[in-house]
Amino acid sequence: MSELGTARMPLRVAIVGSGPSGFYAAEALIKAEPQIHVDMFDRLPTPFGLVRGGVAPDHPKIKSVTRVYDKIAGTPGFAFWGNVTVGRDVAIEELARFYDAIIFASGAETDNRLNIPGEDLKGSHTATEFVGWYNGHPDYRDREFDLSAEVAVVVGQGNVAMDVSRILAKTIDELKETDIADHALDALAESKVREIHLIGRRGPVQAKFTQPEIKEIGELSDCDPVLEPGALELDPSSQAELDDPDNKHSQKNIAVLQSFADRGAPVKNRRYHIHFLKSPREIRGESHVESLVLERNRLEGEPFRMKAVGTGEMEELACGLVFRSVGYRGVALQGVPFDEKRGVIPNIDGRVVAGSEVVPGWYVVGWIKRGPSGVIGTNKPDSQATAAALLDDIPKLKPCAHRDGVELMDLLRSRGVRFVSFADWQRIDDAEIERGKLKGKPREKFTRIQEMLDILDLK
Repeated sequence: MSELGTARMPLRVAIVGSGPSGFYAAEALIKAEPQIHVDMFDRLPTPFGLVRGGVAPDHPKIKSVTRVYDKIAGTPGFAFWGNVTVGRDVAIEELARFYDAIIFASGAETDNRLNIPGEDLKGSHTATEFVGWYNGHPDYRDREFDLSAEVAVVVGQGNVAMDVSRILAKTIDELKETDIADHALDALAESKVREIHLIGRRGPVQAKFTQPEIKEIGELSDCDPVLEPGALELDPSSQAELDDPDNKHSQKNIAVLQSFADRGAPVKNRRYHIHFLKSPREIRGESHVESLVLERNRLEGEPFRMKAVGTGEMEELACGLVFRSVGYRGVALQGVPFDEKRGVIPNIDGRVVAGSEVVPGWYVVGWIKRGPSGVIGTNKPDSQATAAALLDDIPKLKPCAHRDGVELMDLLRSRGVRFVSFADWQRIDDAEIERGKLKGKPREKFTRIQEMLDILDLK
């Protein structure tokens, strides 16, 4: 019988990724009865994944979930290894020498493509780039966005599309007391964008945004929401969806959209145009985005199973900036099975599979497990389910060869890797908060990795 999970031989688990799914997996494991030691790895010196780098700066309440993660990190048996890129600084095969099990929690790090002509023209960007840029993510610190255009288009109507379009529509006074990165605030202060167009391929009843998100658009200080005439006229199947007593999501959205339609003529300096039943077909321009060609759609199918079908009717929208927000996918990690079509690590109930065979000791949680769906809280039951599978597998796991983290430390140091502990991160955190106080902000983030490491080297 395996001794793993006993006081004599605590189970050693590595979690690759420090976003919500990784922390919830750590919590579920540490709360379990077996003796467990969890090491969490992240390629950045900072933890929390999309909570830090993806949540909009004007939504601070959502970020308060990090207090929960702080408590998890303070639990005996947990350690954070920041600034360590698994697959580069240490290979998966090497990591397996130090851990009995590995959980992959790397999320969905890249955007789906529109696959239309002109998608790569200058002025056409992924939503991820823009979000990372205004949130101070080191990967996107040096991206440039030409905000001299008067018209910007955001393709998509999910959470991220709403964030991108809302940030474009807000005034500097609405943003200056958030934790938005200073370089983004300076650029947005000079923005000439006066019209924002939000494009959705299906109708208002099927829109993915939630009532609080769309309601915010009606509360912007210097931007009016605008709906096309007839935008809320519904086909019979959409009406049936709306009339379903359990469809509170759509009912709340339609009530807000109707309040927009009932407003008088727009009077503010900016306009936020909401489009339904349109799909992008081509981005046009010589060397830079000049317009977006849209095809009008109709809906076909039964209620709650409706698909957008092109009608052949085209329109051209002049614009100088396009943001693509049509879904996200994971990125392959060297040495780990990957489903290119779905953009996830293939798995059965959280157990990683290669072909039809389960890979012993390898597990997966979050978006890299199931695809980009749900909100932050959705990751908790998902991670708990994978943790339960791992715990069930303890008798079948093979103990790792090296059961002391000191050897891993020595290996990383020999490769010039400056790994960051959770205590180190707390020093960076404190420094960011102090920087923010000087500007009346909750924090001023360090946007370059070297800046973060320099803080740790100060005496």
